[in-house]
Amino acid sequence: MITLYNTLTRQKETFEPIEPGKVKMYVCGPTVYNYIHIGNARPAINYDVVRRYFEYQGYEVVYVSNFTDVDDKLIKRSKELGESVETIADRYIDAFYEDVGALNVKKATSNPRVMNHMDDIIKFIKELVDQGNAYESGGDVYFRTRKFEDYGKLSHQSLNDLKVGARIEQGEQKEDALDFTLWKQAKPEEISWDSPFGKGRPGWHIECSVMAKRYLGDTIDIHAGGEDLIFPHHENEIAQSEAANGKQFAKYWLHNGFITVDNEKMSKSLGNFFTVRDIASHSPYEVIRFFILCGHYRGPINFSDELMKDAQNG
Repeated sequence: MITLYNTLTRQKETFEPIEPGKVKMYVCGPTVYNYIHIGNARPAINYDVVRRYFEYQGYEVVYVSNFTDVDDKLIKRSKELGESVETIADRYIDAFYEDVGALNVKKATSNPRVMNHMDDIIKFIKELVDQGNAYESGGDVYFRTRKFEDYGKLSHQSLNDLKVGARIEQGEQKEDALDFTLWKQAKPEEISWDSPFGKGRPGWHIECSVMAKRYLGDTIDIHAGGEDLIFPHHENEIAQSEAANGKQFAKYWLHNGFITVDNEKMSKSLGNFFTVRDIASHSPYEVIRFFILCGHYRGPINFSDELMKDAQNG
């Protein structure tokens, strides 16, 4: 018997697969505009252990983890370097495989990329629009959040609570401040694709719903990622997937805790942002894996050079 803590229900539950002997698992992957940092390494390592344990128990695990290879960060990096978004993404995907391989993380069954699934994404958005769950406005497409009655069930927030902090940004033409973007109208000289809604690119949340459906089906056993993804990313995935498919999106939701650096949130602006490669230059990759696994996966981990030395000597 395997027991999991389910963020959706906030309790431990006995795992019961959708298909006997099989686990369909989706883990949100990195945005590939740079080398992975220590925060990216934590879910990769944690859910590698979960996957291996299921396999040890005799399950066949279909493990899917995406690459976000189209978004604002990649476009910004493209302008800075004078290289195409695809060239930058290719470089850091190769680097990702090198780093997670050195961390002894098994390669996923599939690592789908947004760029390779644009037709699927456009089709999914069109279905939401045709159903009345989404609408076009000013060249963008938005999801009608209030139409999904269970919105907030993962983060355990009510629509009224969420409305307090919601706002419409400059340039957005939403019906409601709570609505979120499915398709972004192309800006001049930005990477874009043709669609029934005009030239543009996907919003962030839609990609995981589409690729989880493409590789694992309408309902999956486990969806996992960092706790920072609970809201709005995973909440929005649930809304658009269940609205489109009319079925439960994922049975079990797993979320790992944050990593702080010297007891402060990791941030480039604070100068405490470390890539795995930075750390590996003075601490072996296997020590990084050991350090990550020393803490409970749902709790916070504080990173420091001193603690890394302790892990290496321990």
